Amino acid sequence: MKPLRFFIVAGEPSGDALGAKLIAALKGKVGSDATFAGVGGEEMAREGLVSIFPLEDVTVMGPMSILPRLPRIIRRVHQTVAAALSDKPHAVIIIDSPEFTHPIAKRIRAAAPEIPIIDYVSPSVWAWRPGRAKRMRPYIDEVLALLPFEPQAHVMLGGPHCTYVGHPLIERLDEIRNADAAGLARRLELDPEKPVLLVLPGSRRSEVDRLIGTFGATVNELARTQKPFEVVVPAVAHVRHKIEVESARWAIKTHVVDSGEKYAAMRLARAALAASGTVTLELALAGTPMVVAYKVDRVIAAVRFLIKTPSVILANLILGENAFPEFLQEAATPQAMSAALRSVMADGEVREKQIAALARIPQHMTLPGGEHPSDAAARVILGLLKI
Repeated sequence: MKPLRFFIVAGEPSGDALGAKLIAALKGKVGSDATFAGVGGEEMAREGLVSIFPLEDVTVMGPMSILPRLPRIIRRVHQTVAAALSDKPHAVIIIDSPEFTHPIAKRIRAAAPEIPIIDYVSPSVWAWRPGRAKRMRPYIDEVLALLPFEPQAHVMLGGPHCTYVGHPLIERLDEIRNADAAGLARRLELDPEKPVLLVLPGSRRSEVDRLIGTFGATVNELARTQKPFEVVVPAVAHVRHKIEVESARWAIKTHVVDSGEKYAAMRLARAALAASGTVTLELALAGTPMVVAYKVDRVIAAVRFLIKTPSVILANLILGENAFPEFLQEAATPQAMSAALRSVMADGEVREKQIAALARIPQHMTLPGGEHPSDAAARVILGLLKI
């Protein structure tokens, strides 16, 4: 058999990271002479993928961000389809970013129905627009799910065959649990008698813009009614200045740290106030009790009646119960969130229930035999190809 050719398409940095691990796992199983083409970033390039254009050309978030760049994205979609058809790969693998990757998959299927197409990362059909699951069936042969409840969701919604291959965070469990909390406390010169509140307003500028004011007001309200505490805010580089400026106005001195110290901060914290997202899984694996909030832009808010899931917190969905409180849109008030934080920071039943729920999450996410998610994904892909 000739060396295997894979055409892999990512649409943002998180997909690039997943793609890089998948390429490494595929090479480990089929040999280094496999070839990889498609769309990716620096991490996939280091593993041998030759990207047909820079990943930055298509990296956008949310409908309002897509519109100004729509003509370029459409051109890149057609360019990617043409490149895939020319490459004649043994399989096409699209990674997340459904606004970009799914139009590509549809066109490849129409032109070359014999090429297997795998979707690595299920769209959140379980949360909103559930009809997407059934509409994926004609052009997706296999979905590789990061969350353990997603295969059953696709069964219920009539979607493509879906296999849970594990979330990449589970590979970092030891790193998260062993993060140097004591070292961070010493560096920041924190008062050991004061509990630490971790504030996580998001990593995207739009998230921070929508949440930082409300989070600051929540900290101020908590300071008015709670015994003294410390506040730590991890920040990625592109939003750090915004967070520093805003948090300087808070009633309590705030320690803004680099995102690389996030896990140490999680292990140090008594509780966290967090934006909904993957960070709730990181907090869960760190064992940090949490209160979660989220606000979306007006376009998404206008159609939020389409949301079907009982929670937007991934940790809750994995457990199948609303163990961690969430406050969405107008419900995300400083008074409500500070009250929830007071309950979870204090010793008592509320805190004990959260800690017990946190302890169950790793077992729900771990694969049999401790298999790594990237290895599981590669195994499923090669099984689909009967290799």
